[in-house]
Order: sequence, then C-alpha cells, then structure tokens
Amino acid sequence: MTMSEAARETYCDWTVTGMDCGSCATKIRDAVARLPGVSGVEVGIMTERLRLTLDETQTKRDKIEKTVRALGYQIAPRAAGAKKDFVLPGAHDGHDDDHAAHEGHDHAGHDHGPKAAAAKRDDSGHGSPGHVHDDPADRGKRWYQTAKGKLVIFTALLLGAAWIIEYLAPEIGKWAFVAACLIGVAPVAQRAFSALRMGQPFTIESLMTIAAIGALFINAAEEAALVVFLFAVGEVLEGVAAGKARDGIRALANLVPKTAQLVTGDTTREVPAASLTIGQTVLVRPGDRIPADGEILDGTSGVDESPVTGESVPKTRGPGDAVFAGAINTEAALRVKVTKGAEDNTIARIIRLVEEAEEARAPTERFIDRFSRWYMPAIVAVAALVVVVPPLAFGQPWDTWVYRGLALLLIGCPCALVISVPASIASAMSTGARRGLLMKGGAVIEAAAKVEVVTFDKTGTLTHGRPQVTDVVPFGATTEAELLAVAAGVETGSSHPLAIAILNKAKDAGVSALPSQDAKALMGKGVVATVGGAVAYVSSPRYAMEHGGLDGIGLRQATIFEEDGKTAVAVFREKNPLGLIAMRDEPRADAKDAVRQLTAMGVTSVILTGDNPRTAAAIAGSLGLKFEADMLPEDKLAYIREIGTQGSVMMIGDGINDAPALKQASVGVAMGSGTDVALETADAAILRDRVTDIPATIRLSRAAMANIRQNVTIALGLKAVFLVTSVFGLTGLWIAILADTGATVLVTLNALRLLRFNPEREA
Repeated sequence: MTMSEAARETYCDWTVTGMDCGSCATKIRDAVARLPGVSGVEVGIMTERLRLTLDETQTKRDKIEKTVRALGYQIAPRAAGAKKDFVLPGAHDGHDDDHAAHEGHDHAGHDHGPKAAAAKRDDSGHGSPGHVHDDPADRGKRWYQTAKGKLVIFTALLLGAAWIIEYLAPEIGKWAFVAACLIGVAPVAQRAFSALRMGQPFTIESLMTIAAIGALFINAAEEAALVVFLFAVGEVLEGVAAGKARDGIRALANLVPKTAQLVTGDTTREVPAASLTIGQTVLVRPGDRIPADGEILDGTSGVDESPVTGESVPKTRGPGDAVFAGAINTEAALRVKVTKGAEDNTIARIIRLVEEAEEARAPTERFIDRFSRWYMPAIVAVAALVVVVPPLAFGQPWDTWVYRGLALLLIGCPCALVISVPASIASAMSTGARRGLLMKGGAVIEAAAKVEVVTFDKTGTLTHGRPQVTDVVPFGATTEAELLAVAAGVETGSSHPLAIAILNKAKDAGVSALPSQDAKALMGKGVVATVGGAVAYVSSPRYAMEHGGLDGIGLRQATIFEEDGKTAVAVFREKNPLGLIAMRDEPRADAKDAVRQLTAMGVTSVILTGDNPRTAAAIAGSLGLKFEADMLPEDKLAYIREIGTQGSVMMIGDGINDAPALKQASVGVAMGSGTDVALETADAAILRDRVTDIPATIRLSRAAMANIRQNVTIALGLKAVFLVTSVFGLTGLWIAILADTGATVLVTLNALRLLRFNPEREA
C-alpha cells in the first residue's frame, strides 16, 4: 500500500443493533467485507459494534450503512471511545523523569508519557447468520411491546385463525395453513434473498424458507405454519437472553451521571457531563456521583468507589486527591477540577476494555469459528443426500425423506455453538469489571485459567509501595540535615515510592533539598544528579562500594538494615561517602492470604525483586513464598521466559521496569496504582490494589472456561441427538426448530450464570 492510499483510509465505528445470536456477526462482516475499499472488519456481538477501515474514494459510509440495514439490522455511528484501554486513579500521566531503578528496591524509571495502545484484533464472524432483529427503540420495553414480540403475536393469530378455519371448514383448512405459513415466512424469505444477493446462501433465513416452502410441497402445511411460529418465538427468547447478557456492559455507562454542576466564577449551572473539558471545575454535592475524573480543589468528604472498584468502605478524600467518574460523594460538597475528558475517563476506559474483549478472542472461540465455516455447508450437503439417496437408491417414498431432510436443515444451524464462547466471555468480563478485575478479552481469560506460576514484583505490588524512612545514618562530619539535603536534591522530581519517602523525610525534618539538575538514571542501580554544583549519587550499597561511595563499616551497617527487612540506599559524592538511608515498605495486609489461596489452587508464587537477597528473604519469609533477588528488568524477563517454557505464567507488577516482564508473561496483570506503561502493557488489571484479587482473577477465569465447556457440550450434545432423531424420523420440523432455538437460549442462560459468580469466594 502506498502512503497516499493509506492516507485515504478512515477508521470507522458503528453501533449495530439486533444481533441476537453468535452467527449474526458473519452475516454483517462478510457482506461489508465484499465492498471495495473495506478492510479490517470487526463485529462484536455482545457489544453491538462494527469497526472497519474504509477508503471513502471507493465506498462511502452510507453504502456501509445501507448494506447493514438491507440485512435487517439497525446501524448508527458510534461515539468516540476512550483513547487508552484503561488507566486508573493514581496512575501517572505524562511524567518524563529519567530516574530509574535502584538495584536494591526496584526503583523504576518514570518515562510515563502516553503510549498508543495497540488493539488486538481478530475477525469475529461465525457460522450461519441472521434472524429477526431488535429495533433500538425497543430497548426497555416488555417483550410484547417490541417489534419482535408483535411479530410473534401476529404469527400466533395467523396460526390460531387457520386452526379455527380448519375446524369450521375442513375443506379449506389446508389453504388457511398455507396462507398462514406464507404470510409468516415472507419477511424471513425477504432477508434470505438479501443475504443470497450478497453471496451468503447458508443463512438461517434461507434454511427456514426452504424448510417452510418444502413442507408445503409435501402437504405438511399445518406443520410448516407451526415451524414459522416457533421460529418467531425463538427469536424473542434469543433476543431477551442476549439483552440480559449485554445489561452488565450497559450498566457501566450508567455509572456516570448525565449532568454536572459546572462552576464558572461565583455561579453554578447544570451542563451535560459529556461536555466537560479538562481544566473546568465542577461542584459535587453530597449524594451525587462524580461526573468526571478529576482532582479535588476544595472540600473533604468520604468517597464511595464501590460502583467501580467494588471496595465497599468509603475513603476520605481532600484537596489534591484524585477522584474518578462514577464514584459517589457521601458527606460534604466538593469542588473538583476535571483532569480527563468524558471520552477518556475511568468508566469510558473500563467500557472500552470490556468492548475489546470480543476482539482478543480465545483460542477455543477461534477454533469454533473455523469449525462453523465448514459445518454449515456440510449439513446442507448431508440434508441433500438424506433427501435423494433413499428414494433413488432404495425406492423409499420421496415425501418421507424430503421431510427428514428439511428437519435436518433446521436442526443443523450452529447458532448455539457459536454463541457459546462470546456469551460466557461477555458475562465473565462484566462480573470482573463490577469487582475491579479487568481482563483484555477471551484470550486472556483462557490463559489465566491455565496459570501454574504467579510471579510478583515486590514494591507496590506485594507491599504498599509507600515506604517510610526508618533510619538516617550520616558518615564522618556530615550531618543528618546535610545528608537529607543532598539525597532530596538527587530525588527531586521523581515519583518513585522510595524517592517520595526520602523527600517526605526531608520535608518532615525541615530540610530543603539542594538545587539539582541533569538527573540521570543508573538502570537498576540508582540515580545520579548534579546537586549543589557537584555530582551526587543515591544508589544501592553494592554500586556505592564499587564506586568508592561506601566503606566496609558502612556496608556492614547496610547489611544489618537489610537483615531487618529494610531497604538501604547509599548517598555519596565522588569518592566521598555521605551516609546511609534505610526505608521499610510493609507487606499489604492481604498478601499472606493471597499466597495461601494461590497455593490451595495449585499455583506456585514467586517474588521477583531488585532488592538484595536479605531484604527479599525477610519479605518472602513472612509471606511464605519463594523469591529471586538482585534482578534487573532484563533478569525478570529472562526468568519468566525460562519458566514459561514449562507452563503458563502470570506476572504481577506496577512499574515501568515491570513492563517487559508483563508483556513476556502468559498473562501480565497491572496493579491499579501502577504506571500508564504497566497498565497499557498488561493483559489485565486489578483496580483495588488487593493482592487477593489475583487468585480471584484466576478463579473467575477458570469458572468462565468451565462455563464455556458446558456450553459447547450443551450445543453439540443437543445437535448430535436431534440430528440422529431427525434422520430416523423420530422428530419432525417443529421439534427441530424448537431444539435449535432451545439450545441457543440454554447456552445463553448458562453463560448468564457467570453474572452471579463471586470470584472472591473460595471453592
């Protein structure tokens, strides 16, 4: 493709309503993909989404919309989505600090500039397409008020009228059923013809039309009319079930209020929340939901974050604290400065993540997709053989075998099979999102279900990531104030937890940081900067020893600190030791319980940390898990690559130095307080910063995969039974269509059970 051709291409996004079974995606995708200038077509069933890349010099957008409407669906342009997959409160945006890792404490670099998240996209088409489709205006109505429900009622009236006519006038009763069948099947035949014109002969509409018309030719008019009615009933049931599966996703959007109180000078006025822009100030009254991600300017109140994180206890927030859209202000009025636009707030990003789930499809789903592509033509071929072989080869009656062949066509529709995976994935995603467990799609869920080893970064993951200075030990003539002034100067501008601990200690001691410049990371070893006109270092004791910044006595003191589970850093100038600063970062309260749960689930836990072995051993010993210490980012990457050859590995991290390991692992999980880079690189995230959410994520993934296996068994089992009974004449047309629709409904309802699953409850 030339650059000029690429420049002409536009990324387009629509909402398509009416997709009520897994096979609907293929109908739309195949029809649209045939148009010139169209590429990268993606159709999401549960998210009702059509996305593609379009060269508008070859095909206009309205042509795409006309094509979709011709297939019986409604389509409308989609509002812009979030710019990133998900970035959570507490994550840093746009920092360009070069401060990198102290070897002793995972001191990560801080290049947190925005990074475009690459969406993982796969085709999402499936088997045999098409049904009677929902009108968007029908949402929220009772089934009998919808267009689909009215069709069922009309078809039932036709069938009832035909029975009455047959009872009153048997000689014309047959023709009454013929009329009922033809009137009921007419809209179905119209859609079948539309699909046929677009090169799609194997649709459920075409099978229904053939079966109904064929039944009329073999004098089974009454049964043909009944099949048309049951088909319409099945459509209603499938639409209701699919709607319930989507409700969890729709509920997320309702977390953000529709309006906001915009503060302009001394006045306040109500405006649409979607119109808020960065930098504006909003008033959030007690009991109101916060309308946008922002920072509190004025007021202190309890903020209930449970609608998004599932954390039930309100947290006290005051000036300078970050809050996010959808949280509830419980106590006092707050003035909040908007920091993210409506399309990029926390809820929008979570919704985007859930929507992306259908694109990162599970291997199981991709297999079923391939299977369904040859399955439907094969069923048609078998049905044709059932119709012609017995009469021609064995002299059997045509009527009997035509009837059985038509029944075989109806039972052969793979709708239940192809909806089995996306329905379960959508339900699991919705359940996880309500509890702050976010996963980027079916492929992640399937990988998480197979995890055998979980590797943890230490700082900010197993620990709070908020260490406090416990000891300040100056050397020689250096005073404690001088030591803190130099260390604070080196760390000025860094947002790393250990840097913040040093800066906070200096502030509490009333010590001003010396002016600094040219801060530079010593990856995995520390930070160097020009402080007070001379070069100064804050580094690991080992690096300090190698560069004349620590003597034997100082090293012994550092060792004592490390044996107590503290992290020690050396502060020195060229060949001039200034002192040691020791800090401790306590493990999270639930870390030990999380490790216990993982062990009970048969999962091995390992700490991967840049800390020295003594400090790592102190933390690992208290939690009861294995550890690997003195690890640079490349060491973590190599370790995960090595154990990944033996089984599925999950990596938990929160810093930029964890990003390579998160990407290498089978499943990378970012803690909610982590950096943008970690969150965008990861396959999943936990919002609540609770370590017990790691086993909960694995538990939810295993439940989802078990649900998928149940669905596939239901779908294939019913197909197998009724295919056999249809061939042997034990079941007829109306039983065949009822079994097909019933299987689809059963599979969807089984998937909906995941909406009530509690992944925090141990089995």
